[in-house]
Amino acid sequence: MSDNVIEISSIVKEYKMFARKKDRLMETMFPFIQKHGTFRAIDNLSLEVKKGEVLGILGKNGAGKSTLLKMITGVVIPTSGTIKVNGKISSLLELGTAFNMELTGIENIYQHGQVMGLTNEQIDAKRDEIIEFADIGDHIYQPVKTYSSGMFARLAFACAINVDPDVLIVDEVLSVGDMSFQLKCFKKFEQFKNSGKTILFVTHGIGDVLRNCTRTVIIDAGKKIFDGGVKEGVEKYKKIIVGLGNDEKSVDEKIDIEKSNIETEKLANTDEIKTENDKNKSEKKTKKGKKSEKNTWKENFTQNENLVEYGNKKAEVIDYGIFDVDGKYLQTIENDKEVVLKSKIKFNEDVSDPIFTMTVKDFKGLEMCGTNTVIEKQITGKVKKGEIRICEFKQIIPLAPSKYTLSFSCTKYNEKGELEVLNRKYDALLVEIISTKECVGLIKIDSDIVIKKVEE
Repeated sequence: MSDNVIEISSIVKEYKMFARKKDRLMETMFPFIQKHGTFRAIDNLSLEVKKGEVLGILGKNGAGKSTLLKMITGVVIPTSGTIKVNGKISSLLELGTAFNMELTGIENIYQHGQVMGLTNEQIDAKRDEIIEFADIGDHIYQPVKTYSSGMFARLAFACAINVDPDVLIVDEVLSVGDMSFQLKCFKKFEQFKNSGKTILFVTHGIGDVLRNCTRTVIIDAGKKIFDGGVKEGVEKYKKIIVGLGNDEKSVDEKIDIEKSNIETEKLANTDEIKTENDKNKSEKKTKKGKKSEKNTWKENFTQNENLVEYGNKKAEVIDYGIFDVDGKYLQTIENDKEVVLKSKIKFNEDVSDPIFTMTVKDFKGLEMCGTNTVIEKQITGKVKKGEIRICEFKQIIPLAPSKYTLSFSCTKYNEKGELEVLNRKYDALLVEIISTKECVGLIKIDSDIVIKKVEE
């Protein structure tokens, strides 16, 4: 027996598009007259979701994410294809869609429960929990039409989250209400994860996907263009955000070509490398104790063989490294000592106001900290083709002891105000951060603690 809770096979969703209102009227009156164009919101998409998965669905606005979720919940019917759901679904898509504005909060709790297929006895068992979760006081006995938007969202969320579904669908609604209520929402969400519920999670918050999801799907123009690991999916989505995802094949082909060229160069230079190695060995014999100098900074560190690189190559990050304030290489970073992160950028075209960046991420891909020359209000000016710039980021990195990755990039804003990626090298170096004292949480803090005796 299949452990899939959702099985989607070749679904298509098309909408009729009319240039003028009278065309819609004419086609309604005379169906044999075709006056409409067609917009395909979902294009031949197939997907299987297993029990216990937390699936993050990523995509730009208009990609088709919400349309897909509405079809899964039965709000929208596919033009073609099939959707099979095994179990009860609770949707946090459009909160309060089953509410009647004339009814009180209590009455809407029962109406929502009935729409979800619960009996009155089952709703009775959940009623107090829903009321307590919504926490809107005596307003629960007033008509919903008198509620503020925050109160409405609280009650709708409480109704949707407390029906014990097999599948929970969440679409950008975990941040409703005030901070106290948001905390309750996230705790409830964590309970669903820990109890092995299947969750479909749609958000533009990449950090939320990295923290919560076990698998990622990317939808672009109604098509599924990626289905796989969370970290890989997030990196591919970042390409789409900066306009490099419309031609996924060409991007991947460029990366493959670059890798192929590197391998070809390695093979072509094998004899030369061997000769150089033999020469180095003989030099080491005659010069014991003297270390040979590496050609690049990065050779002195633990490089990531699976780094992610992309961009239009108007500029290229050709080297990077970690140093102490005296310029010596650092293999580890102490979280209370000042360090210098350097990147070396070669410009292949004239570039005005380039932006130099650095980012520290954990091994799940979650960005822990980072900065760039725009944030630090550093003017970079115009750089000519062929010039090389070295950017130094000097700071303390007070993160908790663990293993992290360092990323470097060069970007810019074009004439339209859009971010243009010249070259990104994500997760380029692997580094361990150590501490002289224990830390609680993600960062190290230093506190001056004063304890005073109170005289009776």
